[in-house]
Amino acid sequence: MISAFPRNLLIFSVAALALGCLRGVAATEISMINVPGREAISLNGKWNVIIDPADAGAGSWAAIYKDRQVQGKTDFVEYSFENGPVLDVPGDFNSQSPELNFFESSVWYKKVISFSPKPNTRTFLHFGAVNYKSDVYLNGEYLGSHEGGFTPFQFEVTGKLKTGENGLIVRANNKRFPNGIPAVGYDWHNYGGITRDVTLIQTPDTFVRDYFIQLEKGSARNVAGWLRLDGPRREQTVHLRIPEAGINQTVRTDGDGFVRFSFPATLELWSPANPKLYQVEVAAETDRVEERIGFRTIEVKGKDILLNGKSIFLKGVSIHEENPMRRARAYSESDALVLLTWAKELGCNFVRLAHYPQNEHTVRLAEQMGFLLWEEVPVYQGIDFADPKMQDKMEGMLREMIQRDKNRCAIALWSLSNETSPGPDRNASLTKMANLSRSLDPTRLVASAFNHWRTEGAVMTIDDPLSEALDVVSINEYIGWYKPWPNGPSKVEWRMSFDKPLLISEFGAEALYGNHGPSDVASSWSEEYQEQFYKDQVAMFPTMPDLRGVCPWILVDFRSPGRMHPKYQNGWNRKGLLSDRGEKKKAWYIMKSYYDSIK
Repeated sequence: MISAFPRNLLIFSVAALALGCLRGVAATEISMINVPGREAISLNGKWNVIIDPADAGAGSWAAIYKDRQVQGKTDFVEYSFENGPVLDVPGDFNSQSPELNFFESSVWYKKVISFSPKPNTRTFLHFGAVNYKSDVYLNGEYLGSHEGGFTPFQFEVTGKLKTGENGLIVRANNKRFPNGIPAVGYDWHNYGGITRDVTLIQTPDTFVRDYFIQLEKGSARNVAGWLRLDGPRREQTVHLRIPEAGINQTVRTDGDGFVRFSFPATLELWSPANPKLYQVEVAAETDRVEERIGFRTIEVKGKDILLNGKSIFLKGVSIHEENPMRRARAYSESDALVLLTWAKELGCNFVRLAHYPQNEHTVRLAEQMGFLLWEEVPVYQGIDFADPKMQDKMEGMLREMIQRDKNRCAIALWSLSNETSPGPDRNASLTKMANLSRSLDPTRLVASAFNHWRTEGAVMTIDDPLSEALDVVSINEYIGWYKPWPNGPSKVEWRMSFDKPLLISEFGAEALYGNHGPSDVASSWSEEYQEQFYKDQVAMFPTMPDLRGVCPWILVDFRSPGRMHPKYQNGWNRKGLLSDRGEKKKAWYIMKSYYDSIK
């Protein structure tokens, strides 16, 4: 997990690469940004697979990745990609076959690539994501591995791809590990496989590797950032253009291919009400890329969250990366459109992408539709912060998340974790993460959702020490579901000594759509109980003077093997405002009315 970052952190990258080599693990390439804006060959489609429930393919099956063929009459192999299953990529393997529904082991994928290299070009093999651990082989050669199921990675394959047919083999293993991120226990379906787009990206010998172009922190009239070229001709003149705004700036990269820049600009600012995006061009002497970028400021001042200098209340909802009607991992723009259209209909201006970086289609479409976003690394509950390797993994995932989406103006908050327990190791680790986040991207807010506070009667005191390191304080609270109301909702008193905005990052109760019963009996799993729960929450919100946003859990019912009540759940978390078929529960209308009342 190594990603691009400014030059002042270059020494870290070299050390990380060296560490990977010393451990005998081939490091992935720094994943380039703006893949949709590159010259690319899609490798999506049908892939041949071998299902490996015993995870024997790297051992007793004599190395599947070599794809050895039978030699002579007395020879045989105990595996074959031919005449076996075929799976769609992108797509999780669990939803593509009933037998794989709860499968957690290795699946080996094979794709034959027909390739004709162009002169004076470089080629990169780019994966949007593979869950959870992956090993990649090209023509029998080991390219490297990647750990983490929700961030992109790539390998340079210049000179490794031959003219004609090439065999690409990927091992995808979604087994849960105590030292994984997330770890063994988490409340969503463990979709495995090559879950996002796979592409071959072709660039000139010297190309625009990376860039950061946003408004300077604290300024609505100054664009600032940096860019990096990669290749033999690193000293070049580069033009930065925003034609619609009449901007044409010229900069010169140094011997490392790096340059920082800052220039004044009069721009129409992006907001949920006006999601304005500009065509931005980065034109070097040897390469040119374009993408649509929005510009806005996001900051905190005391208890307020300021968007473009004006206070905003975040009317949110949490979304899992799942198309419930297909019972599958969401991966396409059409999947994203389904989910975000529901959020728009609810009246949201904010979406929490839970609990991991979601696919790039979702982030880019949310930006076009006018949603502010909370994006999170999957540091979820049972993480062992005392594990000496854990910090490197967490920081690697944070780097990869920020690397991909740092130019997406919709991202308002980078989140470090969800529902972790206070303690010296946790506090120190996540504080380091917060500092790293700001060093990689100083323009956005840093958050972390937690569910620990002191309760004394009807007084709730928020005192998690991690709050000192964050820009906003975010709590997950389920009063009325996992714990009873200590008093009437309007009499609950929340106290917080931190002079910061407060978000309720989760609240909710379960109900099976179409199941009706008493509004005061949780075990009824009724729409009426969930409806009353939301009425009570809405009654509590005005008593919280620090509150600057709420985010129900969750938009739509989602799959979770830990939720197995045979009548009401059957493998689904039923906290959705919508059913798994998109039907509106009674609670939907309570939240919709509340959001409509906030102007």
